[in-house]
Amino acid sequence: MLLGTLLVLFLLGGTGPASAHAALRATDPEDGSVLKSAPRDITLTFTESVGLLEDSFRVLDPDGRRLRTGEPEHARGGAETARVTLPAKLAEGTYTVAWRVVSADSHPVSGAFTFSVGKPSLTTATVDTGPTEDPATKSLYNIARYLAYLAVALLIGTATFMAVCRPPDAPVLHRLLKAGWWTLLGATLALLVLRAPYETGEGPLGALSADSVTRTLTGRPGEVLLARLALLLVAALYLLRLARLRKPFGWAGAALAVGLAVTWAAGEHASAGIQVPVAMTSSALHLLATAVWLGGLTALLVTLYRARLTPAAVTRFSRVAFVSVTVLVVTGVYQSWRGLGSWDALTGTTYGRLLTLKLAAVVLLLGAAALSRRWTARLATVGAETETVETAETVETVVEAEAAVREKVPAPVGGPPPAAGPQAAPEPSASGSSEPESPEPEPFAPAEAGSEQRSALRRSVLAEVAVGAAVLAVTTLLTSTLPGRAEAEAAAGTPAVVGASVTNVPFDVGTPGGHGKVQVTIDPGRVGDNSIEALVYGPDGGVSVVPELRISFTLPAKDIGPVDAELTDKGGYWGNSFLNLPIAGKWEMKVTVRTTEVDQVSETRTVVIR
Repeated sequence: MLLGTLLVLFLLGGTGPASAHAALRATDPEDGSVLKSAPRDITLTFTESVGLLEDSFRVLDPDGRRLRTGEPEHARGGAETARVTLPAKLAEGTYTVAWRVVSADSHPVSGAFTFSVGKPSLTTATVDTGPTEDPATKSLYNIARYLAYLAVALLIGTATFMAVCRPPDAPVLHRLLKAGWWTLLGATLALLVLRAPYETGEGPLGALSADSVTRTLTGRPGEVLLARLALLLVAALYLLRLARLRKPFGWAGAALAVGLAVTWAAGEHASAGIQVPVAMTSSALHLLATAVWLGGLTALLVTLYRARLTPAAVTRFSRVAFVSVTVLVVTGVYQSWRGLGSWDALTGTTYGRLLTLKLAAVVLLLGAAALSRRWTARLATVGAETETVETAETVETVVEAEAAVREKVPAPVGGPPPAAGPQAAPEPSASGSSEPESPEPEPFAPAEAGSEQRSALRRSVLAEVAVGAAVLAVTTLLTSTLPGRAEAEAAAGTPAVVGASVTNVPFDVGTPGGHGKVQVTIDPGRVGDNSIEALVYGPDGGVSVVPELRISFTLPAKDIGPVDAELTDKGGYWGNSFLNLPIAGKWEMKVTVRTTEVDQVSETRTVVIR
């Protein structure tokens, strides 16, 4: 069967929250800027819509004291912005801004930047933004998140398997349904409890605060989780009613499955960014196809080991799996394009490289899928042949029995032979019945017919599950990785960077052994005085000694430069503690390396001075 073609399910988008974080695109004031007058507010612009917290902004004055600011709010530009109002009068000096928001895919994002009023301070206040997520809360939240995905797949997939394949022995599958429902209920409650401390970066005990409960229940992620709980309660009543009436799942069950899938689409990355209606529809269909495939595969495995299953039922599930894979391909390609944005992002971003790693794992999945499909076809063939043989043997047995009955009817002495047909009365049997005794046909015994094919099918399906687990492991990494599209959009703007600037400049003079790289560190990478250090590494990766190293800076936008860095050999590295770069912007750094008296090469790189 084509179950292993889960390829696009996890490779091109993934169920899980193929998730992505908002990236900071721009700040106003810009990071590192020097303003003539104090700004009235601070505005951040992100690559997607963000949620605000009560403590989304912390602004420290030049002395390190926290300012009293207004309530965080969205700017007129929309939900992709965050704004806070500053006090009316700000003293001269450098201000530090620490910010924290929640991206549309429910992940918290934080950072810091500085700006100056009048002139920069001699010393800048530092602020510890702390970890974006508390490790314990993050671990518990992610465990609950993935249990919820696995549980909804088990619940929807098992129900679909029972409705489509109609296995003769269903009690074991009813236990799977109960396990899926209870697991999803527990995981959803855990997500609801942990939501507030996960957003604020607190430990799990932060969930006990009354403010945390209020914030969770009034925010969009909390509302989505409440809607999921309500659907689960309705689903429980529906399952109990069907079990009591012994009826198959119908359109009401399909509607409940769609509703559950929408709660994921509404609370994850599909609900923000470009083409939201199309993205949410694609995300819901993707999750439904995932559930039908993954949950149905689990139900198939359990049934193959624990109950009777006819070859026809396996064939029907194979067809359902093919439809699921088709949906996964279409929605997966769209989600991949939406997340990557370009082919360059496939190899030029961490997100793209993780997708490539998934592709390698999915190739193995396709091999297991091909085996499953082949053994399914063989099992169906054996089943059809067995049914034909049994039917022929049954007909032959009945005919022989009728002939034997006719032979047992005594003929009158001297009279004509008994008439054939309806007038001939058969001899009563030992039980008093006048019907002929005929042996019942043997039921289909899977241990005798197609046992080899069944064993091979079990092994191939187990292989699919094992490789699928490896793909899920890579998916967990993707959930915390910035998508290629968002990374490119963030790089196009002014990133919020705190700390020294480090640039690696490869060089090659064209002679044997005449290549390596220069690592240039500019600290603090801001307007004014900076220290610059440069290390030269040879082709073996070790520090190399060169006769001369020169670095100069040019700002084409302002027609400034070249400014010579005036490096001196410090004995193992080159440096200067008084490099003055007077204006913020994108400077062109020209690095000239001379390896011998006659061999030298120059390379140019762009560095941002804040």
